[in-house]
Amino acid sequence: MNATMDPLTSLNAACARWLRDIAQGDEKALSSLYDATLGKCYALAYRITRSRESAEDVLANTFMQVWRDAARYDPERGHPMAWLLTICRTRALDHLRQRDPAELHPEPDTLAPPEIDPRDDPLESLLAQDTHERLHRAIAQLPRLSQQLLALAFFRGLSHQEIADHTGMPLGTVKTHLRQAQACLRGVIRDELS
Repeated sequence: MNATMDPLTSLNAACARWLRDIAQGDEKALSSLYDATLGKCYALAYRITRSRESAEDVLANTFMQVWRDAARYDPERGHPMAWLLTICRTRALDHLRQRDPAELHPEPDTLAPPEIDPRDDPLESLLAQDTHERLHRAIAQLPRLSQQLLALAFFRGLSHQEIADHTGMPLGTVKTHLRQAQACLRGVIRDELS
């Protein structure tokens, strides 16, 4: 390596060599790539998932994909680290999408339907239960990503910016998804009431 190269340029040059070798089935090259990039990949995965266990799962999936797809890396389309971190980010977002929205809530047991107190007005209890069930049916009709973003916003109480930071999504994308999800919920509930 050229001693005058900055560290990122040196890392990208080494990664490019390792990726060429990995594409040829060289396990030592994968090990070298892993050792050299683990910290950066873990930091990104943890920033998105906010869980050590999830970040470790993301890393395993990231480097498994690198092993399978190293031959698909095209140096004309970008630096090796950008390619690797894009894979890591995608695997982390996929991991979030696969999680149950209740897992995102600090107290998932509180998401269970409310128990009806027999001393309550039976009509009010029936209406509350009916509204609760309509809302859950409407949420179940939303895309998985919208369900997860709603869970972050309303069950965890995160702001739009905190959701963007947590998921790694752009702030505008988070706002758009939440706005569309709320409009969809209003439409589904309105249709059920009419």
